[in-house]
Amino acid sequence: MKKVLSIALVSTMALTGILASTQTAQAAVTNGSSVTVEKGDTYESIAEANGISISALEQANGREVGGFDLIFPGETITLPGATTTNTDTSADTNSTTDTQAATDTTDASAATTDTTQQTTDTTSQATTQSTSSTGTSQGTFKISFYDPAVLGSNMGYSGVAANLSVFPKGTQLKITLADGTVMYRTVNDTGTFANSNSQQLDVAMPSSSIPSYGVTTASVEVVS
Repeated sequence: MKKVLSIALVSTMALTGILASTQTAQAAVTNGSSVTVEKGDTYESIAEANGISISALEQANGREVGGFDLIFPGETITLPGATTTNTDTSADTNSTTDTQAATDTTDASAATTDTTQQTTDTTSQATTQSTSSTGTSQGTFKISFYDPAVLGSNMGYSGVAANLSVFPKGTQLKITLADGTVMYRTVNDTGTFANSNSQQLDVAMPSSSIPSYGVTTASVEVVS
């Protein structure tokens, strides 16, 4: 009879152990950065299930490292490292946002520059075409230069001396020199050279700016 009772007792203890193991395997419900303690849980089983050390788990929950960790079912245990992960994610998000903002600003600046350049080019082209279309070609003239100030004149440097029978006073001329230089002058005088030669103009210019070659040719247009 005693032998039968001993066998029954051993069987009961084995069954209890199996149930306890089953409960332990199903314990510790993880909720992201924390776990909820289930019956049969220990700090050791929670640490092992989440791949962390017992000491790290104790520190994360304000427990004495290596001390006696008494926990109860329903209690919430914080997993270490959750705060650091959230902070890093926030920093990465802010960095991405700042980079995108800088890129957008650069793109907007480049677009503004392109628009301004296109407007300037269009305006310049329109001005050139307008000037060309209103000029009446008078052919090629011999060009010489003189400084009115040296001659004691206060007529300034906006004028040009010409044969007045060809270009009356007040005529506005566009003078394109052989080297491509363009000047606009108003006929305001006549001189010895220009008066004696209908195909010569004497352009007013400061002595310091008069070309070293002295005399050249130019195409001349009357600008209306």
